[in-house]
Amino acid sequence: MLSWTWCIPALPLAGFLLLAIFGGRFPKGATAAVGAGSIGLSFVAATAASAIFMVSPPGGGSFTLVLWQWITVGGFSPSLSFTLDALSVVMILVVTGVGFLIHLYSTRFMADEEGYSRFFAYMNLFVGSMLILVLAGNLLLLYLGWEGVGLCSFLLIGFWYKDPENGRSARKAFIVTRIGDVSLAVGLFLIATTLGTLDIREIAQKATSQWQTGSTLAVAVAALLLGGAVGKSAQLPLQTWLPDAMAGPSPVSALIHAATMVTAGVYLIARTNALFTLAPPVQLAVGIIGAAGVLVAGLSALTQRNIKRVLAYSTMSQLGYMFLALGIGAWSGAIFHLVTHAFFKSLLFLGAGVVILALNHEHDIYAMGGMARKSPFTFWMFLIAAFALTALPPTTAGFASKDLILALAWQSGSAGRVFWALGLAGVFVTSVYIFRLVFIVFAGNPRTAVAEGAHGGGGHAAGRDGMQAGAAMGIPLAILAALCLAGGFLSLPHDLGGTPYLLNFLHTALPAETMPETPLRTEWTLQLVSEAASVLGIPVAWLVYRRSRRVAAVAARPAAIVRFLQGGWGFDWLYDRLFVRPFVWLSRINRRDVVDRISDGVGGLFMLLSRAFRWTQNGRVRWYAAGLAAGAALIVAAVVLL
Repeated sequence: MLSWTWCIPALPLAGFLLLAIFGGRFPKGATAAVGAGSIGLSFVAATAASAIFMVSPPGGGSFTLVLWQWITVGGFSPSLSFTLDALSVVMILVVTGVGFLIHLYSTRFMADEEGYSRFFAYMNLFVGSMLILVLAGNLLLLYLGWEGVGLCSFLLIGFWYKDPENGRSARKAFIVTRIGDVSLAVGLFLIATTLGTLDIREIAQKATSQWQTGSTLAVAVAALLLGGAVGKSAQLPLQTWLPDAMAGPSPVSALIHAATMVTAGVYLIARTNALFTLAPPVQLAVGIIGAAGVLVAGLSALTQRNIKRVLAYSTMSQLGYMFLALGIGAWSGAIFHLVTHAFFKSLLFLGAGVVILALNHEHDIYAMGGMARKSPFTFWMFLIAAFALTALPPTTAGFASKDLILALAWQSGSAGRVFWALGLAGVFVTSVYIFRLVFIVFAGNPRTAVAEGAHGGGGHAAGRDGMQAGAAMGIPLAILAALCLAGGFLSLPHDLGGTPYLLNFLHTALPAETMPETPLRTEWTLQLVSEAASVLGIPVAWLVYRRSRRVAAVAARPAAIVRFLQGGWGFDWLYDRLFVRPFVWLSRINRRDVVDRISDGVGGLFMLLSRAFRWTQNGRVRWYAAGLAAGAALIVAAVVLL
């Protein structure tokens, strides 16, 4: 059965081809069946392959399927091969499982939109590219999937292309992530030229034997790979594209944030952990970037008015926890949080999509309110996801993974204690911003005519709850909510009587954490402090955002610090003045393009020559005969003399 691993990415790609070629002729039912069905079949194939892998593990804990030799240039011969190990097993289950639920939800959410088949074609290609990325046996094939998800993010963020703002957001995402992509490409060139291979296993073996820890080459390669990861995972300083990516439909946001795209950077670092272990300064930089991102993004989320932008900054903050874990060598802990984050963040985005649809595509949270009474099912699903994001004990998905990262940070030494403190502050901020969102959107009374219309049933799709909109939207929410509640059992802390099933499984592919053991009393203390920070954020959010009578006034006239945080700490302002405006200025000066002048000059020269020789075409036979004779004489003279 493992020899059929190629079917896992092939099925979504086949769905893409069918929809791209024939989708315009399909009725919506057939389009939905192909779009969601191909991902569902891929999930079945991934589940079957994973079950066989876990029941009968291959030798060495890894299975490689070589389909054919891709390129042969000198001694460089990368193949098109897929590798199945514990890490790729976890990733394909997340990508196909969560991806299928998002596709199923989309069949109803996008039912009234133009370009229905085009949407599912893009979504299928997105999932197929991500599966190629996580199954790739070498970095060249991984880069193919890497570029595929970048292309699909551009197409899906700008799906509603008739709005120029959506097109700008799509271009911004493509350009900013392209900076990281170039960094990754240069890193691959450097690896290929120095180690002579791009096979992931061979790279780890050769680098460990040939490079010294902390050597210039190891640091350079790791830094270049980090540049690629920072771009794709929207971490400092290349994080500016992600909030604007909310221009796409809600299912697109869920797919980008939960199962594809932004998780690619975390996966890349975990997969190439041997290179980062050889470059301690770069690995420390990973942790610093993650710890800073936790607070920078979390504080920005506190001030956002757009419901999806709150969740976008939340994603950046949670990815910061994953980078923090990678920076301290908690490779499996980072992947564990990646899995749990996929559960609660996809549920948050899909729940937000129901609210947006119910309010005639309203995104401003201050135009909402009272949605708990009109949409109780959506409210409870959203609340469960908020509990998981906040990391409430004992078994919510976020509690187990985030508590593990903070505990390992504490154990990892002096720098780890700083990371722990920043991560702990991030726990409190996370609790405040997500429950601020819950209270403003779901509690109280409707604040505007838009929200009142939802309660009165007026308007397009107004008043739809998850279940009222149909099983296609309600069932994915219910399944994801169950995963949010029970996800902690994947690796529940041992001091709570749990067994780290997922961590033990991942340790067959990733290095185990080497931190010293912490006394049980210290573990309990760390957990209590973490949960106190998490729980304290809820009443703070209530007091500040629900009991304050100045909420509307503050929203209408935000203070300077609020505007600063709403603008993402001024990164867009800074980049606009450092890069965008100078480039536009140079473009205006160079309107005729200096490079074009060269080709224009060559063309002008030939025009002059043609005019000069035009007189020879005068229709006089004597002149033509004389010309032939003169030419023949010159040729003979040249042969004789030279």
